[in-house]
Amino acid sequence: MFKEFILKKLMASKLKDVPEAEKAKIMKLMETNPDLLMKIAGEAQEKMKSGMSQMDAMMAVAKNHENELKEALK
Repeated sequence: MFKEFILKKLMASKLKDVPEAEKAKIMKLMETNPDLLMKIAGEAQEKMKSGMSQMDAMMAVAKNHENELKEALK
């Protein structure tokens, strides 16, 4: 319970400049499939360690998991 609260607050602070509709989708995904988000975050961290920018790493990982993301956001 506490972990979920902290995650929601962290996500909200990281998404402050994201439009509300997109923010709602991401928050829903976090609630329904947190394992997918953790997997994506881990893969993005690995790509950033190899020298990719955060944006490039997230885009590459999101593209690799495109079908999973689409299914989770239905």
